[in-house]
Parts: sequence; C-alpha cells; structure tokens
Amino acid sequence: MSGNRVVVHPPSPSGGRRVRVDGEILGLAYSLADVAEFLRRAGLEGIDAADVAESHLIEWRGGGPRVWGTAADR
Repeated sequence: MSGNRVVVHPPSPSGGRRVRVDGEILGLAYSLADVAEFLRRAGLEGIDAADVAESHLIEWRGGGPRVWGTAADR
C-alpha cells in the first residue's frame, strides 16, 4: 500500500468504490460527496467533495475522482 492514508478503490460491479482510511474499510461510495462524508466520519473534518477531488492525500485506484459507475456505464 502506498503512503496515502486514504485509498479509493476501483468501481465494484455495483458501481460503488470502496474507501479505506489507514487500512480500515469505511464503506462503498457512489460519489465524491460520499467519500467526503466517510472522511468526515473518520475525523478528517473540513473536507468537501471539491477537496476530495483535488486532495493529494487520496490515492485513486482504477481511475480518478471522475470515474464512477459500472464498467457498462463507462
């Protein structure tokens, strides 16, 4: 795993992306707003959807912050 605290994994068959912080799975996000909410709940206050898309603290696997949905959707 990289040095990033936050990892957003590739889209699952359902279209959601698994979000991990410090190795702990927080849930399945379906949007940048979902990622921001998971981070807020993990104690990373003051992060909104725009911050999530631009943050260097987040490692995006299987596509960047604009990649959502199932493979059939892309």
